[in-house]
Amino acid sequence: MKTPRILALAAFTAFTAISAPLLAQGDMKEQLTVPLSDPAKPGKLKVHLITGSIRVTGYNGNQVVIDASTNQDKPEKPKVNAEGMKRISKNGALDISATEENNIVNVSSNLINTKMELNIKVPMKFSLNVGTVNDGDILIENVDGVMEITNVNGDIRLTNISGSAVANTVNGLLKVNFKTVEAKSPMAFSTLNGNVDVTLPATAKFDVKLKSDRGDIYSDFDVDVDKSVPQATRSAKDGMYKVSIEDWVKGKVNGGGSEIMMKNMNGNIYLRKAK
Repeated sequence: MKTPRILALAAFTAFTAISAPLLAQGDMKEQLTVPLSDPAKPGKLKVHLITGSIRVTGYNGNQVVIDASTNQDKPEKPKVNAEGMKRISKNGALDISATEENNIVNVSSNLINTKMELNIKVPMKFSLNVGTVNDGDILIENVDGVMEITNVNGDIRLTNISGSAVANTVNGLLKVNFKTVEAKSPMAFSTLNGNVDVTLPATAKFDVKLKSDRGDIYSDFDVDVDKSVPQATRSAKDGMYKVSIEDWVKGKVNGGGSEIMMKNMNGNIYLRKAK
């Protein structure tokens, strides 16, 4: 079994592991370049953060280039029992590592409370598994592949992409703009608090399944809406009985195809036709 290549970088406020210009006081920026085992073939990027933003851009290259930056010296409230005192200890300001095996690049960081900013360049033909949790957005541009994108407290924006995507955030906008789509792949886009805004090629053929609990649904595609009566679901548990009726909007666009699901609770849904 081939041993994965490992690249790691840990920089601290007192020194840097690799010489690079500092930004503002407390800001640090470093770069990792990850060669692929077979640059002629598509690859996959896996990257997840606890705190921070991730931007992935497709480019005409055959390596994965990771620019990482962070800010350590943001104003903060005094800790309990430390009022009137100055903090003189410093936590690690930058911690990023990457492994590569068979064109799969895994990027990770041990930072939890420090906000990380990742700007990553990948070859245009690349699949993505990208996620963050707090205090950051995810932006994907000019990538062609299978994408799984998750966020909790922030936006997701997929711009000028091709292939297929499944994207979910909890508190934030979800905006997607496809250049081309993979006709055989089902896709799903959802958020709890925010709009879902998806633009698809005018000639795309797909089925839609749309639901907004506290918002409206708009489309400039001609949707052949399924007007059949919604089916009631009945269930019983511990002597309690429940009847629910789904209020999904279902239909076909350009004759139909693989399903595209869009769902939110507080916000509108926009299904747009590319100009």
